[in-house]
Amino acid sequence: MPPDSEQGRPDIAAEPAGDARRLAARVTAELERQLAAPLPSGLYLVATPIGNLGDITVRALTTLQQADLILCEDTRHSRTLVAHYGIAGPLKPYHEHNEDVERPRVLALIGEGKAVALISDAGTPLVSDPGYKLAREAAEKGFKVTALPGASAVLAGLSVSGLPSDAFMFAGFLPPKEGARKQRLQDLANVPATLVLFEAPSRIARSLATMAEVFGGREVVVARELTKRFEEVRRGTAAELAAWAEGAEIKGEFVVLVGPPGAAAATDAMIEQALVAALATASLRDAVREVTEAFGAQKSRVYEIGLRVRAGLAVATAEDGGA
Repeated sequence: MPPDSEQGRPDIAAEPAGDARRLAARVTAELERQLAAPLPSGLYLVATPIGNLGDITVRALTTLQQADLILCEDTRHSRTLVAHYGIAGPLKPYHEHNEDVERPRVLALIGEGKAVALISDAGTPLVSDPGYKLAREAAEKGFKVTALPGASAVLAGLSVSGLPSDAFMFAGFLPPKEGARKQRLQDLANVPATLVLFEAPSRIARSLATMAEVFGGREVVVARELTKRFEEVRRGTAAELAAWAEGAEIKGEFVVLVGPPGAAAATDAMIEQALVAALATASLRDAVREVTEAFGAQKSRVYEIGLRVRAGLAVATAEDGGA
């Protein structure tokens, strides 16, 4: 029998190439559609990749292409991104050392009808980066301020951590000095949410050691090089991770996540007892939410225990009815 392609049926091997061409054509069409519309005057806060250059949106690309000015922390760093996509817009540094001087000039440009984009070295602007004063003053003057969402190390780290994500607190970088770092961690210790912090490779071992003192056996996750080729995520207690970091040759910025208080101490028996009480008056869904919030445990863990508890209660009810 002749092969399928000779009978007029599509060649399966050719389908991926056809799919790729179709995708490329539609992305190109969307780029052209957005580029055809003029970019209104205002301030545009544009998220850029945190490592993988593919993690940028079509809207971000068209906005950077059309902007009259692109503000960035380091023109050398940002030039890699704009050169990769052939964006010719002028780059100008805007960072903590010059923002007080540059902010009035930028606001004057917007007042003249210009469109200004603000990007950071990586991720979403204003998150541990300069720019919030510019955004605030632009809004106060009645200028259009637009956020273009995209990559974020905070959310990427939270997503892969496996820690509760229904409530979290981003606390930025820890103080570099030991005393101030310990005090900051103690201030955060009772926050009923997953903590998300940034840390430099040169301080990660010391910071984890301090976390071990303050947080004890709470679950900690460290993630580095997120979205890049050598992405790494490690889980354990702060003491375990500190021991690893002490002996490792480490590069790349870190996202450090700490489970909420109570998560490590909550045993299956404690969760089961709480679920039995909650299921007396609530649905499984509501009972799981209530117990998850009470213990700061992982929702998936509480749900699995809840299924067992509900099944056990059903059997007990059936036996009582048949007695």
